[in-house]
Amino acid sequence: MMHHSLPDSADAANRPAFLLRGHPELTVEAMPLSTELPSGQLQLSRPADRSDKPHLPVRGDLAHIGLAGKYFVPHYAVPMPHAVKSGAVLRGAGKADAAELRALAAGEMFDVLDMAGGWAWGQAQSDQLVGYVEVGKLEAVA
Repeated sequence: MMHHSLPDSADAANRPAFLLRGHPELTVEAMPLSTELPSGQLQLSRPADRSDKPHLPVRGDLAHIGLAGKYFVPHYAVPMPHAVKSGAVLRGAGKADAAELRALAAGEMFDVLDMAGGWAWGQAQSDQLVGYVEVGKLEAVA
């Protein structure tokens, strides 16, 4: 069984990310799943906390499914585990001349959240560092 750990910042996660008219706060902990959700219009109450950005799998359009309810983005993705081939580099952006974050060891596991333009965006399982890897340097793990 594979475990996908995420940074746990309880203070940030427990602050309301949304305000619902008629209800002072709507957080994951404030609304038990067994009750009906209030009806009405949601509005953002604050910017998302991105204090641990190098290890937080969130970008403007997409986030790790484990962050649903904590970060508001248009889409959430379930990580797809991939094994790193030799010579792979984790970069800060999806282009060859982007800043190198670190080398990835052959066989290291990388959770892919998105693939586009020959690049995979995701998170290294060993240290949870988020970045981009050339798709050709990865192979899917069943």
